[in-house]
Amino acid sequence: MRLMKLLSLLALIFTVCLGMALLAEEHKSAIAPNPSFDKMKTLDGAWVGNMLDGGKEYPATTRFMMVSDGSALMSWLGEGTPYEMVTIFHMDGPRLMATHYCAAHNQPRLVAAPGGDPNRVDFKFKDGTNIGPNDVHMQEVVFIFDGPDHHIQEWTSMDNHGKLSTGRFDFRRKK
Repeated sequence: MRLMKLLSLLALIFTVCLGMALLAEEHKSAIAPNPSFDKMKTLDGAWVGNMLDGGKEYPATTRFMMVSDGSALMSWLGEGTPYEMVTIFHMDGPRLMATHYCAAHNQPRLVAAPGGDPNRVDFKFKDGTNIGPNDVHMQEVVFIFDGPDHHIQEWTSMDNHGKLSTGRFDFRRKK
C-alpha cells in the first residue's frame, strides 16, 4: 500500500514538473533578430593575444560562451587573474546591451550603437551601478572583426577627471 502511494506521489511530481517545463517553454521572451548580436555570437570560444596599453604590450586572454538558452553571451577577460572581468551581452527588446562587471568594482551598462560596418560593433555607456561622480569606469568598447579567427577589442575608460584612455586587445582564436 505504501509503495503504491509513493509511486503515485512520484508520478504526480513528475507530471507537475513536466507541465511546468512545458509552460516555461511557451513563455520565453522573444529575442529580436539583431545582426550585431549574431556577429558577437561568433566569438564563442577561447582566444589568446596581447594588450597594448601606454606603448607596452602584455599577454592577454579572453573567452566567450553562449549561456541562458542562447539568450546571452558571457565573456571573461583576463580569466583567473586578479583583474578578471566578466561582460554579459544580451538583447533588451531591439537593443543589444552589455553589462560589464569591472575589476574597478562597478558595473557599467553599454548599448550597441547603430552602425554601417558589419565587422564592427560599438558599445556606448548608458548607465551603471556603483559608479560615483568621480569614479573610473568603462565608457565604451568596440569589437572589430577581421575574419573568424581574429578580432580586436578597444576598451575606453574614463578617469576621475573625465579623461578618456583606451586599451587595445588583439586576439586570435585559440586552436
